[in-house]
Amino acid sequence: MDLNEIRAKIDKVDDTLLDAFLKRMALSDEVAKYKKENSMAIYNKTREREILAKVTDRSGDMERYSYHLFSTIFGLSRARQEELLAGDSAVKKIIDRGLENGGDVFPQTGTVACQGVEGANSQEACDKLFPRGRLMYLKSFGAVFDAVDSGLCKYGVVPIENSANGSVRAVYDLLVERNFSIVRSIRLFIHHELMVKPGTKMSDVKEIYSHEQALGQCSDFLSKLGPGVKVIPCDNTAMAAKLVAESECNYRAAISSHRCAQLYGLETINSDLQNSDNNYTRFICISKKPEIYAGANHISLIIACDNRPGALYEILARLSVAGVNMSKLESCPVTGSNFEFIFFLELDASVHEPGVLAMLEELERNCESFTFLGNYAEV
Repeated sequence: MDLNEIRAKIDKVDDTLLDAFLKRMALSDEVAKYKKENSMAIYNKTREREILAKVTDRSGDMERYSYHLFSTIFGLSRARQEELLAGDSAVKKIIDRGLENGGDVFPQTGTVACQGVEGANSQEACDKLFPRGRLMYLKSFGAVFDAVDSGLCKYGVVPIENSANGSVRAVYDLLVERNFSIVRSIRLFIHHELMVKPGTKMSDVKEIYSHEQALGQCSDFLSKLGPGVKVIPCDNTAMAAKLVAESECNYRAAISSHRCAQLYGLETINSDLQNSDNNYTRFICISKKPEIYAGANHISLIIACDNRPGALYEILARLSVAGVNMSKLESCPVTGSNFEFIFFLELDASVHEPGVLAMLEELERNCESFTFLGNYAEV
């Protein structure tokens, strides 16, 4: 046979496969109906094992491919059943409240909690998210969460990750501890400068202050300074600039932004500090109540799965079947336990898209723990 003849035969087989697949999916609909009427779980691992064993026994040297084919079919069948049975879950109730509390337009004003002082990167993020917002400056990330929790502020803005230095673990820990929602996010380009009181030279500097994330982003520069310069973490880059400006000592410097040098009357002596020119920090806006606005295209989750081979793969396979792209997966050890982890997931998806709610409900049912942090837009 020539290639065209072979392809013609493949086309006929494909037609047969499609007809058989559609018949199988129609039967899956019947199975879903029966399971719903009889309060049965969708996932039946025992039956899947039995079918896979039969498939591999019949497939000879093609058993590996047959195994993956039927595993995919099972995943699609479960996804369809989940979609048909979607409705009365905890995550759906949260999403419904979020849609009710949200709307077409994200608010431009409100009382917003912000960690740091005037000139902080968090302040810039707040100003961009809430052009007419009223800012309340607080000392720590925990205080920002407390202000939102108490109702003192409706929203809070905190950094969650940096492109060069990774996640802000303290914020992730607070997200785990508190039942808050992410309602918006924004990425800011971060440029660090070394600033001192006017007249101070680099040779005079004995102490450098900044936030630990900024220090990490400038680690290459700091590592070359030698033991004569002490690097001291503080709560915020703007606080570091303010501290230096208010100090009577001329041997202190701060790593902060150019606007802080202008704001606090400092002089930049080095404007090329950061390890990478592609240095962005992502900030999130948190709310005590779920809020989902038009244009929301990011979903954040915290999950835990069984500590066994293949458990995480099964979760990721559910995302693949739903056609959802995962933009972030990060593990975090569970405090007080040995070798147990939770996972932070970020998905490029909207709860309005077909199959997404069913996928979330399936994850909620099958994960050891499941937290829906929000569906929001990034600006």
